Amino acid sequence: MLTGDEKFVGPGRLRLWAQRFGHPADPAVLLVMGTSTQGIGWPDELLEALVAGGRQVIRFDHRDTGRSDCVDFATHPYALADMAADTVAVLDGYGVTAAHIVGISLGGTIGQWLAVHRAARVHTLTLMASSPMANNPGPAWARAMAGQPARADELPPPTARFLDHVMASARTPGTTPQLRMDADIETWRVLNGDVLPFDEPAARQFVEHCYARAHNIAAASNHDLAGRRWDDDRRASLSAITAPTLVLHGSADPLFPPAHGEALAAQIPAARLEIVPGMGHHPFFSPGLTERIADSTIRHTG
Repeated sequence: MLTGDEKFVGPGRLRLWAQRFGHPADPAVLLVMGTSTQGIGWPDELLEALVAGGRQVIRFDHRDTGRSDCVDFATHPYALADMAADTVAVLDGYGVTAAHIVGISLGGTIGQWLAVHRAARVHTLTLMASSPMANNPGPAWARAMAGQPARADELPPPTARFLDHVMASARTPGTTPQLRMDADIETWRVLNGDVLPFDEPAARQFVEHCYARAHNIAAASNHDLAGRRWDDDRRASLSAITAPTLVLHGSADPLFPPAHGEALAAQIPAARLEIVPGMGHHPFFSPGLTERIADSTIRHTG
């Protein structure tokens, strides 16, 4: 079992929990998690495979998640650029000049931002279950939830099952920690998609661990508020990206259907697209996918 080098790093007085595995002289892979998800969402099996492949690996808790500091969003609102600055601070905290950036969902959006605005910090880019950072999904979501068809000029909304789950969750919010954990597990089930098996015991263990180590589990919802801020830096063209880019996208992603991955790969020069059969939005609760992700990452960062 791997033992990580844990520390708190961060920009200014904000403290971010981070953990490094492997030999510091090996090429660095920085794992960037998605919306409202703690860094421990990157499973130990993935870390072990990457370290065995000759990489040092760093994971961290975003602000407002896990052991990292929480922010009063009402008085100190933040945006994607601030979360990207947090990511750079993690690299600085370990003395890493540039890294192979691997991001999933929101983490993929942060990776895009870094590759455009902080290109010198990015050796390669691996984007999983993500969408172009300039794409505002709000209008498509609103039309879908109102029962209206998608427009031809926009990327598709989530699946009907996912939207039904979102609306049902809003109608019946959990009133106890156990009910909230059960609801979170159901969300992971829906995000897993309808093709591959869902490892519920692994998901439950992960959710319980997240609740146990979080300063304030509710603060993670601030990521949704940050994600709705559309500043000019987010609208920058992805054609400026020079880092070799791999786009990994599931054929059964219920949040970002495959057209999102296709659009992302089309906008980044020379990007390579891998559509993973049956994969949903989060691959790590489907048996066998962790190994697939590790193999693709090692090949791309070699």
